Amino acid sequence: MTLFAIILIIAGVFLTIAPNLVYAITQSWKNSNNSEPSRFYKTITRVQGVVLVVIGVVLIVS
Repeated sequence: MTLFAIILIIAGVFLTIAPNLVYAITQSWKNSNNSEPSRFYKTITRVQGVVLVVIGVVLIVS
């Protein structure tokens, strides 16, 4: 369970720090004009990252 928690924390930190890179890897192929992600996408991605970090920390502590 600790390994899973560490993976969640790493993924959460990645989502929080680099939402533009996450967009480039996962969503950019859907857009033909090579635009950057919206502010809403960046905000939601960062919130998801924080949630994953919190869940990972809770799993490690418990």
